[in-house]
Amino acid sequence: MSRQSLVRVGTRQVGNGQPVFIIAEIGINHNGSLDMARKLIDAALFAGCDAVKFQKRTVELCVPEEQRSVLRDTPWGRMTYIDYRYRLEFGREEYSVIDRYCRERGILWFASCWDEPSVAFIEQFEPPLLKAASASLTDIDLLRAMRRTGLPLMLSTGMSELPDIDAAVATAGEQDLLLAHSTSAYPCPPEALNLRMILRLQERFGGVPIGYSGHEVGLAPTWAAVSMGACFVERHITLDRAMWGTDQAASVEVMGMHQLVRNIRDIERAMGDGIKRIYASELPALKKLRRVPGFNGTQPVAA
Repeated sequence: MSRQSLVRVGTRQVGNGQPVFIIAEIGINHNGSLDMARKLIDAALFAGCDAVKFQKRTVELCVPEEQRSVLRDTPWGRMTYIDYRYRLEFGREEYSVIDRYCRERGILWFASCWDEPSVAFIEQFEPPLLKAASASLTDIDLLRAMRRTGLPLMLSTGMSELPDIDAAVATAGEQDLLLAHSTSAYPCPPEALNLRMILRLQERFGGVPIGYSGHEVGLAPTWAAVSMGACFVERHITLDRAMWGTDQAASVEVMGMHQLVRNIRDIERAMGDGIKRIYASELPALKKLRRVPGFNGTQPVAA
């Protein structure tokens, strides 16, 4: 851990010894509604998150040919899958509003880019970083396109084994890289979370800040990830887990996100520095209960 680099994300430093960088993943939970996107940004601000993240796709590149004409029931009626994907996708006008809205409110925003044209599209808004989703881990050309922007890169590791991660890191390079342990199940059962992989990634990529992107129901595993040294965390945010959408059930509602952030900050304060000392708050108990004085005579600290 001592070799771990710090990565600058906007005005923040992310890495060992820094406050946990907390990302509210809006993704496509806005369901194609700019008004909903603004409400989710406001919710992330209320919760105390450091950033919000969206997803950007070029629909005709990301929807396989055999799925395009498949009919699907949606809140907007029965339509083909490709029309449904177009219905969810924001364009330049919407992202210009999102960019202005986030800048005015002082919260960072960025996006996972699922294809090379989307990298160029998002780059025009000068985000503080880009993300390669777990599905893109093995897309070497896409990773290279992201790296050519010169922006920091967050890489999620779901749906992969160590050789896949090694190859992705070798392609991207460790400079300005954030690596997120993740399991791509929505929602993810606890037995598939495998949080010890955070420690494994810390050992394997000692110069890279390691974080956690969670899709579980509940908050406890994310708190555990922070206790294990995750430098950043990402959780999907929603206004209502019962809303339409593939990611809603694996998301955290507003008050849950507020609790998640508050308790992450409590964990940070509680971790300490590993040096055993007497605290001023212990003095009443010490005076009342201890009968034999200590050996070193050290003074209590005020904390």
